[in-house]
Amino acid sequence: MIVEKSISINALASRGWNVLVNSDITKKYMFNCEPISDWKVGSRLDWKGVADGKVYVKGIILKIEPEKLLQYTTFDPNGGLKDVPSNYLTVTYSLSSDDGGALLSVSQGDFASADNGQKRYEETETGWSMVLLKIKELAEQEQSTK
Repeated sequence: MIVEKSISINALASRGWNVLVNSDITKKYMFNCEPISDWKVGSRLDWKGVADGKVYVKGIILKIEPEKLLQYTTFDPNGGLKDVPSNYLTVTYSLSSDDGGALLSVSQGDFASADNGQKRYEETETGWSMVLLKIKELAEQEQSTK
């Protein structure tokens, strides 16, 4: 069970990338959380609440190719699940040029081996639809201001 979504963005891939990794922008689409990381493979990536400083999601960066690919693990330390490898899910963003704009694809999973996998899959599928629309909006706003 893997959630897979994609969206066309009327902006350069570099603008889409900036929306993914710029903490001033991410909090506008990632539920008021900002990423805390040095953006290097093997480094931690914590999604910290702007208002309360609480870590809502934690993980490790697995792959990073600026303006092309970002892959990391995710786990909600507040969700009541055991902090074990099977409960960490992998998120992969890929960006590619697409006729003057960009195509942003995201996948998250595998929920099949995770505790409460079906419920988490359904919640994630709904969440990514909203998040991708906001990423598109922010990338296109940034493009129009350049």
